[in-house]
Amino acid sequence: MHRFYLPPDQCQGNLLALADREAHHALHVLRLRAGERLMVLDGAGQELLCEAQPTGRDSLSLLVAQRQKIAPPACPITLVQAIPKGKLIESIIQKATELGVHRVVPLVSDRVAVVLDDESAAAKAEKWRQTAIEAIKQCGSAWLPQIDAPLTPRQFLAAAERFDLVFIGSLQPDAKHPRTYFQTFHREQQRPPRSVAVWIGPEGDFTPAEMAAAKSAGALPITLGRLVLRSETAATYALSVLNYELQAPPG
Repeated sequence: MHRFYLPPDQCQGNLLALADREAHHALHVLRLRAGERLMVLDGAGQELLCEAQPTGRDSLSLLVAQRQKIAPPACPITLVQAIPKGKLIESIIQKATELGVHRVVPLVSDRVAVVLDDESAAAKAEKWRQTAIEAIKQCGSAWLPQIDAPLTPRQFLAAAERFDLVFIGSLQPDAKHPRTYFQTFHREQQRPPRSVAVWIGPEGDFTPAEMAAAKSAGALPITLGRLVLRSETAATYALSVLNYELQAPPG
């Protein structure tokens, strides 16, 4: 079934309307006709089964046949991702969305080649949000991740956000398997974590000063295997491992 995205404020009532990009895709790419059924996602946990109605050339009316609310993940994951070269961040956001990430914080760390002012940072964030929208339509997730405007590591740490567990990918000898930290947390707290964040560095990794600052703020160094991974591979690997551990029974 084809999936489309409408923000929550446009999903009220029993008659919805696709316009602009979504309508063009429905009408001129997929060539949907009146009576065909499709799924609308609002990115806030709601799936709406709809039926296409007779329409004009540039908009498509939808009759809501059924609504279903999908619960959010029990433990939201935040990816704190240094921005790699080129368009690789878009691939990272796509894969992260498919893996159910709650939020992506793009980082402009010392070894990131991208230079952004406030205006270009906001434009980038909006473009990356569109990447996430396309990803939830592809994978069927009812939850659209939050895509932040780029920050420096110092700015992110200055916000002093609270997470039950914070990890940072590391090749240093003190890095441990994430399971070690999950087991320790459960043993000490007698419950699974309710929020997790993971830092992934750029090509060349975080600088020693950035690594030290993150660890001083509570980030726990985790190993991603003995091989040196590209940034986009490391992000996918880390999120996959964290999802596996969060879904596993405590032990």
